[in-house]
Amino acid sequence: MTIAHWIDGTDAAATGEGTSPVHNPATGQVIEQVALGTPQDVDRAVAAALAAAGPWAASSVSRRASVLFRFRELLVEHTDELAALVSREHGKVVSDARGEIARGLEVVEFACGVPQLLKGEFSDQAATDIDVFSVREPLGVVAGITPFNFPVMVPLWMSPVAIATGNAFILKPSERDPSASLYLARMWAQAGLPAGVFSVVQGDKRVVDALLGHPGIAAVSFVGSTPIARYVHATATAAGKRVQALGGAKNHGVVLADADLDDAVNHLVAAAFGAAGERCMALPVVLAQDEIADDLVARLAARVRTITVAPGDQPGADMGPVITRQAKERIEEIITSAEQEGATLVVDGRGHVVDGHPEGFFVGPTLVDRVRPDQRVYREEIFGPVLDVVRVAGLTEAITLINANPYGNGTAIFTASGEAARTFRRSVQVGMIGINVPIPVPVAWHSFGGWKDSLFGDAHVYGPEGIAFYTRGKVVTERWPHRARPTAGPAFHFSGDAEK
Repeated sequence: MTIAHWIDGTDAAATGEGTSPVHNPATGQVIEQVALGTPQDVDRAVAAALAAAGPWAASSVSRRASVLFRFRELLVEHTDELAALVSREHGKVVSDARGEIARGLEVVEFACGVPQLLKGEFSDQAATDIDVFSVREPLGVVAGITPFNFPVMVPLWMSPVAIATGNAFILKPSERDPSASLYLARMWAQAGLPAGVFSVVQGDKRVVDALLGHPGIAAVSFVGSTPIARYVHATATAAGKRVQALGGAKNHGVVLADADLDDAVNHLVAAAFGAAGERCMALPVVLAQDEIADDLVARLAARVRTITVAPGDQPGADMGPVITRQAKERIEEIITSAEQEGATLVVDGRGHVVDGHPEGFFVGPTLVDRVRPDQRVYREEIFGPVLDVVRVAGLTEAITLINANPYGNGTAIFTASGEAARTFRRSVQVGMIGINVPIPVPVAWHSFGGWKDSLFGDAHVYGPEGIAFYTRGKVVTERWPHRARPTAGPAFHFSGDAEK
């Protein structure tokens, strides 16, 4: 089977002949092929989107909201099928796939409020007989380039907001787990979305470059690694597009001596090893205060050793495989480098084999103690099931380390001190902060985004900033002269007199 595109409201065959294999990471076997689109496929999608964008933008906000409400109901109805599909191609456990869908659903529900979200401002009698008001209008055709680790959630961070605000949206999903994008496309169609308003073009860098440079696309949203985020931002802005490009992360969790250690351990383990660590909001670094570091590491090790590693669709699985064999090899190479550079391997996940799945892309949960900031295991975004422990004297040193890191996506602190928590949140140079919350992904009516090398462009995704990103402002200054009242002659100066 070859997974192709969704263009103009229907399945669309690729114009080229190139394909890429799609694996089941738990077995290591190729289960499908995905079409590698061409610039001509992008042209077809943009042409259909341009034709649909105008009528969709002219439709009432209540009509748009009704489509979103129906789409929301379909997501709820088909959560189990969609989660199974995600688990099969990505490898994450089914319960985590359901959680991903639930977080995307939250953004859909936010976008259902578009009649309220698009209300403008009005100033009556700003000057004599003059009213001033502002509105926000859609950009036209926008594109989303999304990563493999959340094949449902990240497209749902973008497309509902873009569509609710009156745009047509073109999705380029990861070629590693592409099927979920077509499932979403069919649900949009079933919900009553007009053909052309939501499209999918499968592919690799050729499709990305075609989207970034296409004159018919007004804005690009991206989530992925920092090098590619930087490339997307530079290329698309050079082409005159509005861009939000979210990059990588190296999130830190601080554990102070006054923290509830059992609570912290449970949260840290879930945040580090959920989805095999393949999350931009994973927590792969613990900054442990010296007084409790030995105790914390012992508790972490005991908890890590209880994690059940298995195919994502097996009952009782806590953690599945990583996405590719190359990812597995790179992660194990970084673990080896930690050992060679002097860190202590407390729990070693290299060479992990799951019974009955010898070719699966599994890496066991790994705990590394006495990590230094100069070591590769600390410097690089691993994107795998590896938890580093860096020992620190206290809060000041922890904040210094976090602020020195080039990434600024998310961070967390575990403490019983309100003073320490307040100092932390005011001092760290990070976009999303958790206080005794390990993965501080904001709810949908706030916005998601990091600082420093974790974000290129000004706008965060979804929430109020998402509404602003997918629209542009228009301000109208309006006067209706009285026919029976004589008007003054023309003024040849710029007056600031509000009585004029």
